Amino acid sequence: MNYKTFLLNISFLLISLFSFSLSNYNTEDPPQEKKIWAKSYLGQKAPAIEVEDWIIKPVNTDGKYMLVDIWATWCGPCRKIIPELNDWQKKYADKLVIVGISNESEEKVIPFSTKNIKYANGYDTKSRVKNALEVKGIPHVILINPDGIVIWEGFPKLPGYELTEEVLESLLK
Repeated sequence: MNYKTFLLNISFLLISLFSFSLSNYNTEDPPQEKKIWAKSYLGQKAPAIEVEDWIIKPVNTDGKYMLVDIWATWCGPCRKIIPELNDWQKKYADKLVIVGISNESEEKVIPFSTKNIKYANGYDTKSRVKNALEVKGIPHVILINPDGIVIWEGFPKLPGYELTEEVLESLLK
């Protein structure tokens, strides 16, 4: 078999495989079940929000929703959502309090937080909230309604289940 015939056969094989895979791709398949890397509290009373100390103390939470973000300074996805959380805290301040909690030491959290975070933020090396939620992957977010019930939970940028501004607005109503 010469070189041209070989290339032609390989090209035909690749095109056939690609066409077969496209013909078997069904865009109507339902999305897969939402993955959560923590214990689910959806529809349940949220655990107590405890920290060793606050870098930025939360404002009055009475009658407001609370978005709790379990995060770390070393976590790229955690750092990536901070600007969005800053914007949401400013835009929805009348009905939402955002709280970030890291289980890192004060020495690691304070320098990063004071430069980047504009919402309530604390550290807890004892991981009380993280352990209560049984968080195994971060960032992990819970949204708590004014009655203390978790109404959204999970990884905020999970494809198909993102916590977008539109989703947040629908939950705050």
